[in-house]
Amino acid sequence: MDLIASLQCADQPGIVHAMTSAVLAAEGNIIENQQFTDHSTNTFVMRTRFESAQGLEKATTILQAGLARFNPSLHIRQTSDKPRALILVTKESHCLRDLLYLLELNELPIEIPLVISNREDLRDLVEGHGIPFLYIPIDASNKASQEKVILDKIAENKVDFVVLARYMQILSSDFCAALPGRIINIHHSFLPGFKGAKPYHQAHDRGVKIIGATAHFVTADLDEGPIIEQDVAHVGHTATPEQLVSLGRDIERRVLSRAVRLYAEDRIFIVGHRTVVFA
Repeated sequence: MDLIASLQCADQPGIVHAMTSAVLAAEGNIIENQQFTDHSTNTFVMRTRFESAQGLEKATTILQAGLARFNPSLHIRQTSDKPRALILVTKESHCLRDLLYLLELNELPIEIPLVISNREDLRDLVEGHGIPFLYIPIDASNKASQEKVILDKIAENKVDFVVLARYMQILSSDFCAALPGRIINIHHSFLPGFKGAKPYHQAHDRGVKIIGATAHFVTADLDEGPIIEQDVAHVGHTATPEQLVSLGRDIERRVLSRAVRLYAEDRIFIVGHRTVVFA
């Protein structure tokens, strides 16, 4: 059985030895191992993929016992059990299309049990891929109750994490607090920070030389959550606003899909206000 163990705890001597000894006790063989110590927070993180002759339940019991003295946050799962992602969208389709395309190619190790939107625009696209689509309109008057519906759907569908694929709604602090470290957003990356409508047109007006995108975890602090993945492209003065939009879409979809894959493969650890990401 192919398993992945993700561990996070205070850095201290003996953790790696304890992990390897526990894997051996579970009749296991380590296939891949990555580790990192963040000295600023004294945090140790490790991702270990291993084969075990024991089942998941027995291997988990053995590893928990072998590592208990370090008081770690320890998560173990079978690699064939794909994390379940709820996708939230509005009307822009490029990020959603890329996720669905990679899913069709079996190149994205997730399941998508449901897509929710505050608009009807993408229903045909989603249902054409055999995935249920739920329209939940949201405005200031019903935000709390509608977010409760979304949280209920997350529980009902046993969702592991949420992906904002250009979902043009600001999530409440209560919603963010209900899913810490489990919501991924994609955002354009500009300096200066162009907020509001048509950021690419604003960027063109200011003559930016680099555009890009950032995938990050969502927190109650708008667009300030721990960063997962980023990419950029250089642009010149000849680029039109429409060309910037097109290039930006391409970067956004690629960055988001990479972030989703990293999360689905248990390669991301949140340490303080930043992330440790094992490639």
